[in-house]
This record gives sequence, structure tokens and C-alpha cells, in this order.
Amino acid sequence: MSGEYTQEFVDVDGARIGVQIHPEPAGPPGAPVVLIWPAMGVRARYYRPFAAALRDAGLAVIVADLRGTGESTPAPSRACRYGYQEMAADIGAVLDALKPRLDGRTRLLLGHSLGGQVAVLHQALHDADRVDGLALVAVGLPWWRRYPGLRGWGVLPYTQGIAATARLLGVWPGWGFGGRQAAGVIRDWAHTARTGRFPALDGVDAEAAVRRIRTPVLAVSVDDDQYTPHETLDHLCEKLAEAPVTRHRYTVAEAGAPLDHFTWVRASAPLAARIAAFAGTLPRR
Repeated sequence: MSGEYTQEFVDVDGARIGVQIHPEPAGPPGAPVVLIWPAMGVRARYYRPFAAALRDAGLAVIVADLRGTGESTPAPSRACRYGYQEMAADIGAVLDALKPRLDGRTRLLLGHSLGGQVAVLHQALHDADRVDGLALVAVGLPWWRRYPGLRGWGVLPYTQGIAATARLLGVWPGWGFGGRQAAGVIRDWAHTARTGRFPALDGVDAEAAVRRIRTPVLAVSVDDDQYTPHETLDHLCEKLAEAPVTRHRYTVAEAGAPLDHFTWVRASAPLAARIAAFAGTLPRR
């Protein structure tokens, strides 16, 4: 138990997903609920300032730890075989476990970076009707060809070098990037960087499934994002052919503070207000 949230757990497929339940916001009961899925290697507790801003904006907040990170198990090792497919399914398991808290309430699935990719895949491959809206913040398919200037020529060998190391060692040790990760997660992430496409998952064409998503999307890229610049989110949005997409760039001027792939969390009050406004446009259950 924390003064800011209650720690709970959801068991799924041999893993245990840590879930932080933040207190309800002030105001009438039944506020929309935001379920946050973090970036690669980032613990759920990192999002406490963002959770506070969302609550101040009138939203209820739940933050999960990605499989293998923070309070979630298993710890990445050579024995781990999971990748994007299992991580996308984890979202469905958490939504099922939280059903008593979510019934009758608008549900917004919010992903940051890797968490955003996984959230998109959940909507594409699983029961999309459990979620009313999808928010993507500092998310992108890190396809090397979409990086501005000459940056892509560095992204390609960097990402594929990480993948080769993970393949060789059977696990990514987290040397300078992303924290310790299962080799399957790195394999799937590196595939998106190399090809600009989601990998096939359990024989399913994930690219085609993503094109069929109809969930309303708020897609927010962040100024000075060193990992997923605006162009990489544009690339992902182009795949959401049937979804109504609201595209926004979160600028330093709007935030009133310096921004990058991670520090937007500490300057998120204006963004939280924008997310609350988006949640208000979603159909009520």
C-alpha cells in the first residue's frame, strides 16, 4: 500500500502483472477510467505525477507494470519466451480482472512508447469493445526510414545491434537502453524498427488487423522526443485506416517546461486536460 495508490496483482499465463489503483478523483462517482501501459523498462510508479494530473482533470487512473518490469513477473531471462503477443494479451487479462471497477464507466487505454504499441495490438487482436478510446503518448513505430535527416542511418544499426545481442545472449541485459528485457520483446521491437511494420503474431497478420481498428484514438507526439519523434507517430497513425484519429503535438510552449521521451510525465497537466476532454467525447456505457 502506498499513500498514492493500492498495489494489486493479476495472474495471467504464468506471469503476474502488477497494477496500481490510484484513488478516485474528486467529483461525482463513475468518472472515466484511464488504464496506463508504460514504456519499455519504465516502472509504473514513474507515472505518479501524470496520474495526479489526470486525477486533477477528473479521471480515475490505474497504472500497470509491463510484464517483466517493476512489480510484474517473470523477470526477463533466457527462459522467457514472451514477446508482443503475450504483452497484448496481458491487457485483456487486466481488463477482465478489473471488470467490477470498470462496469458502466468509460474506459480509456493509454500507452506510452512500447506500452502504446502493445495497446494498439490489443485493440487489433483481442476484444476491442472492452475499451472506448485509445490514447497514444510518445508512441511510434521506430522505423528507421521515418527519422528526420540522417538519424535513421544510426537508428537502423543501433536497433538491430541490440536485437543481435539479445539473440546471442538469450536476453537483453539492458545495457544503456530499455532495461532488462526478454529476447522476444526485443525481437518484435527490432522488427518494427527494421521494417516499419508490426510482426505477424501467432500466424495473424497484425498489420491488417491494425488497419481494422475502429476505436477512437488520441495520438500525441512530444517535442524533443529522442526515441519516437513526431514522424514515427505519423507513421503509426497512417496504419489506423478505419479509426477516427485526433492527432496532437505536445509542445514545449504548451507544457511550459522542457520535454523529451520521458520528462513529459513531469510536465503533463495541460496534456492531462486534453486527455480528459478527449475522454468526454467518447460514448458513455
